[in-house]
Amino acid sequence: MRIDKQKIKEVNDQALSEHRESFGHLSSVLGKKGIDVNVLVEKLKEFQVAVPSWALGTGGTRFGRFSGGGEPGTLEDKISDVGLLHQLSQSAGAISLHIPWDIPNDVQAIKELAASHGLIFDAVNSNTFQDQPDQELSYKFGSLCHADKKVRDQAVKHNLEVIKYGDALGSKSLTVWLADGSSFPGQLNFKKAFQRTLESLQEIYAGMPEDWKLFVEYKPYEPNFYSTVIQDWGTSHMLADKLGDRAYSLVDLGHHLPNTNIEQIVATLMMVGKLGGFHFNDSKYGDDDVTVGSLKPYQLFLIFNELVDGMEDPSSNNPYPAWMIDASHNLKDPLEDLLQSLEAIKLAYAQALLVDRDALEEARENNDPALAQEILQAAYRTDVRSLLAEARLQADGALDPIAAYRKLNVRKELIAQRGEKVISTGL
Repeated sequence: MRIDKQKIKEVNDQALSEHRESFGHLSSVLGKKGIDVNVLVEKLKEFQVAVPSWALGTGGTRFGRFSGGGEPGTLEDKISDVGLLHQLSQSAGAISLHIPWDIPNDVQAIKELAASHGLIFDAVNSNTFQDQPDQELSYKFGSLCHADKKVRDQAVKHNLEVIKYGDALGSKSLTVWLADGSSFPGQLNFKKAFQRTLESLQEIYAGMPEDWKLFVEYKPYEPNFYSTVIQDWGTSHMLADKLGDRAYSLVDLGHHLPNTNIEQIVATLMMVGKLGGFHFNDSKYGDDDVTVGSLKPYQLFLIFNELVDGMEDPSSNNPYPAWMIDASHNLKDPLEDLLQSLEAIKLAYAQALLVDRDALEEARENNDPALAQEILQAAYRTDVRSLLAEARLQADGALDPIAAYRKLNVRKELIAQRGEKVISTGL
């Protein structure tokens, strides 16, 4: 499904007068502070977030799954859905595939379809946390860390196959997340598990094209609840550092214990040039994978404050991070949820761009925590929604993506095309 540009324009026209008023007011306010809104709009237009293929269908929990109908049943459908998101938001210019859920039958046709939607292929993701129907050996007791080298070899081979598919599609990076760990004390030799994982990752790293990056993800628990092999950012960084210059840590917002200072982790990894990727979601208890910014919007802003500080630091040697949403949707329409997440991400980014960094640094050097707080919260409390809307408008997107999605009856159209009972692959 594609939305006629004229229909988006017609929806925009209904809200254009109000938008002009809001954007004009914000431009005046920021202009008096010496901030050029045109520069901000251009940065917002350039900022693109990858949508993962598995987030386009109803996810759910161990206890139930409540499909809303019209889900993407094929890779082609998934690309089409990301194309819809990009049409409306002008912020979702990439798709991230999960193998073996998204193996392309015709690589050239898939590349052409993605290009027709204005999409590129972001990092590809391997899967050694599930056993596949035709799989010879089980990952029940681990994959890259497994005691049996045959299992480790199988997992390495899978990752190399994922790289092959990604390379054919034009991707330039591989994300490795491992469920490897233990649920009982004494079950696992921690030192051997780490060493085996490192050796397995070294084989994968050696098999990457020279212009590729490897992102090492971490998680403190789940599905194993006593230990995970790559349990925190320090372990991830240690592995990335040992692997080489093209290996980096990947931060997932949900993969932290409650009250972890994620913004400090981000700052530290960027300082040493090892922050490679970022997965956005939100959580109340753990890896809840709910809509970005729905629970902790101020923390998201503080994280972006560090990200912007690192990205705009001329002395930084950290590469531009790969951005991706990693969420699950059981109650909301997945596409609406993703549109809300894209909005929250860019709101936090825009607010972080407003921080007076010279004044903030002066307050820090003068040990003035009250003033530092005032500077940060002045940026956070600025209503920048019209700034995002203007960026979308200039890029032929929707002033209000959710409103346009509903007024154009997109989900109803998808159900008419695909049916009520389609289940997205991998879910």
